Amino acid sequence: MHLKLHAQYALKRARGLLEQILESFETDDDWFFQVHPQANHATWIVGHLGLADNMFISCFRENLETKPDGWDDLFWFGSQLREDRSDYPPRAELLVYFRDRRERLIDMIGGLTDEELALPAPDEMSPIAGAPCAGHLLLFAALHENTHIGQLTVAHRGLGNRPLFSPG
Repeated sequence: MHLKLHAQYALKRARGLLEQILESFETDDDWFFQVHPQANHATWIVGHLGLADNMFISCFRENLETKPDGWDDLFWFGSQLREDRSDYPPRAELLVYFRDRRERLIDMIGGLTDEELALPAPDEMSPIAGAPCAGHLLLFAALHENTHIGQLTVAHRGLGNRPLFSPG
Protein backbone atom coordinates (compact mmCIF):
# COMPACT_ATOMS: atom_id res chain seq x y z
CA MET A 1 0.00 0.00 0.00
CA HIS A 2 1.23 3.47 -0.80
CA LEU A 3 2.69 5.85 1.78
CA LYS A 4 0.14 8.52 0.82
CA LEU A 5 -2.75 6.27 1.82
CA HIS A 6 -1.08 5.40 5.14
CA ALA A 7 -0.47 9.07 5.90
CA GLN A 8 -4.00 10.11 5.00
CA TYR A 9 -5.47 7.32 7.13
CA ALA A 10 -3.25 8.12 10.12
CA LEU A 11 -4.03 11.84 9.93
CA LYS A 12 -7.79 11.27 9.55
CA ARG A 13 -7.88 8.73 12.38
CA ALA A 14 -5.88 10.92 14.76
CA ARG A 15 -8.05 13.93 13.97
CA GLY A 16 -11.22 11.93 14.49
CA LEU A 17 -10.06 10.95 17.97
CA LEU A 18 -9.03 14.49 18.80
CA GLU A 19 -12.35 15.92 17.60
CA GLN A 20 -14.19 13.36 19.71
CA ILE A 21 -12.30 14.48 22.80
CA LEU A 22 -12.90 18.16 21.99
CA GLU A 23 -16.66 17.56 22.03
CA SER A 24 -16.43 17.25 25.82
CA PHE A 25 -14.73 20.66 26.14
CA GLU A 26 -17.87 22.79 26.22
CA THR A 27 -16.99 25.94 28.17
CA ASP A 28 -14.14 28.41 28.08
CA ASP A 29 -13.05 27.00 31.43
CA ASP A 30 -12.82 23.57 29.82
CA TRP A 31 -10.76 24.94 26.92
CA PHE A 32 -8.29 26.54 29.33
CA PHE A 33 -8.27 23.71 31.88
CA GLN A 34 -4.82 22.49 32.91
CA VAL A 35 -4.23 19.40 35.03
CA HIS A 36 -0.94 21.00 36.04
CA PRO A 37 0.27 24.61 35.72
CA GLN A 38 2.79 23.54 33.06
CA ALA A 39 0.35 21.37 31.08
CA ASN A 40 -0.94 22.50 27.70
CA HIS A 41 -4.61 23.42 27.53
CA ALA A 42 -6.98 22.62 24.66
CA THR A 43 -6.79 26.16 23.30
CA TRP A 44 -3.02 25.94 22.90
CA ILE A 45 -3.13 22.41 21.51
CA VAL A 46 -5.67 23.29 18.81
CA GLY A 47 -3.74 26.39 17.74
CA HIS A 48 -0.47 24.48 17.81
CA LEU A 49 -1.78 21.60 15.70
CA GLY A 50 -3.20 24.01 13.15
CA LEU A 51 0.21 25.64 12.82
CA ALA A 52 1.88 22.23 12.66
CA ASP A 53 -0.34 21.14 9.77
CA ASN A 54 0.45 24.43 8.07
CA MET A 55 4.17 23.75 8.49
CA PHE A 56 3.81 20.24 7.03
CA ILE A 57 1.92 21.74 4.09
CA SER A 58 4.71 24.27 3.55
CA CYS A 59 7.30 21.49 3.34
CA PHE A 60 5.67 20.46 0.05
CA ARG A 61 3.63 23.45 -1.17
CA GLU A 62 4.86 26.79 0.15
CA ASN A 63 2.15 28.58 -1.82
CA LEU A 64 -0.53 26.92 0.36
CA GLU A 65 1.01 28.10 3.62
CA THR A 66 -1.00 30.63 5.60
CA LYS A 67 -1.13 31.57 9.25
CA PRO A 68 -2.62 34.40 11.25
CA ASP A 69 -0.29 37.11 12.49
CA GLY A 70 0.98 36.55 16.01
CA TRP A 71 0.04 32.89 16.21
CA ASP A 72 3.64 31.70 16.31
CA ASP A 73 4.08 33.60 19.57
CA LEU A 74 0.95 31.99 20.99
CA PHE A 75 1.15 28.43 19.73
CA TRP A 76 4.48 27.47 18.21
CA PHE A 77 7.46 25.73 19.78
CA GLY A 78 8.85 27.71 22.67
CA SER A 79 5.65 29.69 23.26
CA GLN A 80 4.58 30.09 26.86
CA LEU A 81 0.99 29.70 28.02
CA ARG A 82 -0.55 33.03 28.88
CA GLU A 83 -2.64 33.82 31.92
CA ASP A 84 -4.83 36.32 30.09
CA ARG A 85 -7.35 34.34 28.07
CA SER A 86 -8.09 37.40 25.93
CA ASP A 87 -4.61 37.02 24.39
CA TYR A 88 -5.97 33.99 22.50
CA PRO A 89 -8.22 34.05 19.45
CA PRO A 90 -11.84 32.97 19.87
CA ARG A 91 -12.49 29.23 19.89
CA ALA A 92 -14.47 29.40 16.62
CA GLU A 93 -11.55 31.06 14.84
CA LEU A 94 -9.13 28.46 16.21
CA LEU A 95 -11.32 25.59 15.05
CA VAL A 96 -11.81 27.00 11.54
CA TYR A 97 -8.04 27.29 11.03
CA PHE A 98 -7.33 23.93 12.70
CA ARG A 99 -9.84 22.12 10.48
CA ASP A 100 -8.92 23.98 7.30
CA ARG A 101 -5.22 23.17 7.64
CA ARG A 102 -5.94 19.45 8.15
CA GLU A 103 -8.30 19.35 5.16
CA ARG A 104 -5.70 21.12 3.01
CA LEU A 105 -2.94 18.78 4.22
CA ILE A 106 -4.91 15.64 3.41
CA ASP A 107 -5.92 17.02 0.01
CA MET A 108 -2.32 18.03 -0.75
CA ILE A 109 -1.04 14.56 0.10
CA GLY A 110 -3.22 13.08 -2.62
CA GLY A 111 -1.42 15.16 -5.24
CA LEU A 112 2.14 14.42 -4.16
CA THR A 113 4.35 12.41 -6.47
CA ASP A 114 6.53 9.49 -5.46
CA GLU A 115 9.51 11.69 -6.29
CA GLU A 116 8.37 14.39 -3.86
CA LEU A 117 7.77 11.84 -1.12
CA ALA A 118 11.27 10.39 -1.62
CA LEU A 119 13.07 13.74 -1.31
CA PRO A 120 15.16 14.26 1.82
CA ALA A 121 13.24 15.75 4.73
CA PRO A 122 13.94 19.47 5.18
CA ASP A 123 16.99 20.00 7.38
CA GLU A 124 15.02 21.90 10.02
CA MET A 125 12.59 18.97 10.38
CA SER A 126 15.00 16.04 10.38
CA PRO A 127 16.14 16.35 14.01
CA ILE A 128 12.55 16.75 15.25
CA ALA A 129 10.85 14.09 13.18
CA GLY A 130 13.73 11.72 12.54
CA ALA A 131 12.23 11.32 9.07
CA PRO A 132 14.42 9.53 6.53
CA CYS A 133 12.54 11.26 3.70
CA ALA A 134 9.95 13.98 3.17
CA GLY A 135 7.12 11.45 2.91
CA HIS A 136 7.80 10.17 6.40
CA LEU A 137 7.15 13.67 7.73
CA LEU A 138 3.49 13.02 6.97
CA LEU A 139 3.48 9.96 9.21
CA PHE A 140 5.28 11.98 11.86
CA ALA A 141 2.46 14.56 11.66
CA ALA A 142 0.03 11.91 12.91
CA LEU A 143 2.44 10.80 15.64
CA HIS A 144 2.82 14.42 16.74
CA GLU A 145 -0.95 14.80 16.94
CA ASN A 146 -1.21 11.63 18.99
CA THR A 147 1.13 13.16 21.57
CA HIS A 148 -1.31 16.01 22.00
CA ILE A 149 -4.28 13.64 22.01
CA GLY A 150 -2.69 12.09 25.10
CA GLN A 151 -2.51 15.50 26.73
CA LEU A 152 -6.15 16.21 25.90
CA THR A 153 -7.19 12.80 27.20
CA VAL A 154 -5.69 13.60 30.59
CA ALA A 155 -7.49 16.97 30.65
CA HIS A 156 -10.71 15.27 29.51
CA ARG A 157 -10.51 12.87 32.47
CA GLY A 158 -9.36 15.67 34.80
CA LEU A 159 -12.60 17.49 34.01
CA GLY A 160 -14.49 14.46 35.31
CA ASN A 161 -15.45 12.93 31.97
CA ARG A 162 -15.71 9.20 31.44
CA PRO A 163 -13.13 7.53 29.20
CA LEU A 164 -13.96 7.76 25.51
CA PHE A 165 -13.61 4.03 25.18
CA SER A 166 -14.66 1.79 28.02
CA PRO A 167 -16.05 -1.73 28.25
CA GLY A 168 -19.76 -2.17 28.67
